[in-house]
Amino acid sequence: MNVSIVIPTYNRKPILEKCLIALENQKLNTNISNYEIIIVDDGSTDGTSSWIKNNKANLPHVVLFQQDHGGPALGRNLGVIKSKYEIIIFIDSDLIVLDDFITCHVDKLIASWRKNNKKCFTYGTVVNTSNFLNPQSEKHKIIDTSFAYFATGNVAISKELILSVGLFDTSFSLYGWEDLELGERLKKIGTKLIKCPNAVGFHWHPPFNCEQIESLIAQEEERAKMAIVFYKKHPNLRVRFMIQLTPLHNLLWQFLCLGGLISVDRILPLLRVLVSLRRNRLALEILRIPLNLIYIKQLTKSS
Repeated sequence: MNVSIVIPTYNRKPILEKCLIALENQKLNTNISNYEIIIVDDGSTDGTSSWIKNNKANLPHVVLFQQDHGGPALGRNLGVIKSKYEIIIFIDSDLIVLDDFITCHVDKLIASWRKNNKKCFTYGTVVNTSNFLNPQSEKHKIIDTSFAYFATGNVAISKELILSVGLFDTSFSLYGWEDLELGERLKKIGTKLIKCPNAVGFHWHPPFNCEQIESLIAQEEERAKMAIVFYKKHPNLRVRFMIQLTPLHNLLWQFLCLGGLISVDRILPLLRVLVSLRRNRLALEILRIPLNLIYIKQLTKSS
């Protein structure tokens, strides 16, 4: 069995280096004959492509493709189209995996194929971390638990299956939902999610600081706009709840924000104190409360 790992990337060179080193140091078993790592550089301006080309001797499995900046959906589509092998593994370019990562996915997927006639995919574990020097040392936390059906941060699937339902919808041009929308199409044909907890990836992101707030607000506004695109393609109750387009969710976030009294501006002094005390993670979790209300308001506006 052969594997194509598809990774779109945009201006993430430092963490991408760690990602690729981990993927080049995989311990394979007899189920795996060969693998390729397809990097789609989505118009990076940080020297990503040059670094890959200059380090080709240390990256024997890496195949590089470049495109103008068009987003992860376009990048993943190019990666799938250019892939040579029958199993596709999707990960993000800021994910650092353990040395048995490919083996765990392939073993679980092959065993599941026998029961499901290839109409399934494996979903690995994602552990969030801000530890750049040693991301693999992070422990799994309750907040790392995901209930998403198909999230491309760590999944393996038959190339034949993903082509059969169509690739990622490139109308999701802003942040969010393009992978879950493809998951909705997979769900409609009865594709089963097979959990693969031993395929562990550590999702790195820089420690939160208050300078990130403006971009996080913009991200929530983009996510809301793309949520409406998602719902218009799949106007069912499940998607409505998924994107939080219900009176219940509106009331919930209005209540948690005390009708808007808890806002980003009002909690900014608290966030600064927490960051100064190196409680960056706590600061981010507190910020997520008014950020969710911003998302809900933009969602209502966009609908």
